[in-house]
Amino acid sequence: MTSTLKSLVASTALAATLGVSAPAFAVGTTQGTDITNSVTVNYTVGTTAQTPVTSNTDTFKVDRKVNFTVVERATVGTTTVNPGQLAQQTAFTLTNLSNDLLDFDLTAANLLTGAAAPRGTDGFDVTNLLICLDADNNNVCDAPATATLTVNDLSATTGSNSVNILVLGDIPAAATNGQIAGVNLQATAKLSNGTAFVLSGVGKNVSTDTDANVAGAVDTVLADTGRDAVESALDDYTVQSATLGVFKSSRVVSDLVSGSNPKALPGATVEYCIAVQNTGSIAATSVAIEDLIPANTTFVTGSILLGATVTDYGLATQSCSAGSAGGSYTTTPSPRVNGTLASVGAASTSGLIFRVTIN
Repeated sequence: MTSTLKSLVASTALAATLGVSAPAFAVGTTQGTDITNSVTVNYTVGTTAQTPVTSNTDTFKVDRKVNFTVVERATVGTTTVNPGQLAQQTAFTLTNLSNDLLDFDLTAANLLTGAAAPRGTDGFDVTNLLICLDADNNNVCDAPATATLTVNDLSATTGSNSVNILVLGDIPAAATNGQIAGVNLQATAKLSNGTAFVLSGVGKNVSTDTDANVAGAVDTVLADTGRDAVESALDDYTVQSATLGVFKSSRVVSDLVSGSNPKALPGATVEYCIAVQNTGSIAATSVAIEDLIPANTTFVTGSILLGATVTDYGLATQSCSAGSAGGSYTTTPSPRVNGTLASVGAASTSGLIFRVTIN
């Protein structure tokens, strides 16, 4: 609803007519301040000065202008997260642009659907949303985060009229690379004694254009963007994750009979190439590989190589080369090889090599 004084609307319209911007005051004269004025009339009769005449004193009180903003803390931007991370932060700033102390009730919610502007489309929900104050702007909660938060008596004095707010959420393990989750922080303004602003009906305490301006009383005018004492802002999380694929290939390296084109004969040596490809946007670390030794074959001792270079990943011609000795071979509960790739970088591939002989 529109809740502005007629005089404020008129001044804005005049500024537009003159081609200049209406001034924006972060903080104005404190509500309840008396503005007083009287006039003195001096005159003469003939050539003789008469006793000045002083008028009555006209007094009115400055009304309460409720204005505030909630914005994403621009220097933070999107929060980059990994699947399964807990208590990840998005950051906001709440600023009181009124001429009175105000209380604010804060709640956080997932964006239900649609654009998580400006970074993309909302694709998943975070869980366990909590809110806290970050008064010193160090990205650490001043007190344990809670499901809702009330900011009491936020100053209207420039320089002390803003507070930093953190919204914390847990990232589902199922979130995938590149997904975005939008979160909304909503602030509802109240009087500094905790009284809610009531726009109409029983308990109405907000003035609108249809209400008379009472000189001896303090009227309350909602001047925030929505004219409803409720403002909100969006921030978001962007998932960075490793997305792994694995492809196994083999080649006969010798058969003790053939020359340049060995066959899979009994006694032949076969080399396996286990290739791991990461199509995600962040490295995968400690990639543990386990592979059972095929039946009718025997492991070649010392043949495990880690970090092999992979050629033609996923194709029939895939092969691995080089690498560093490592890994292990165990026989219980069944013969197998194990090896760990220290890291498979984003958009890269790495492999494990081992050899067997055909029984």
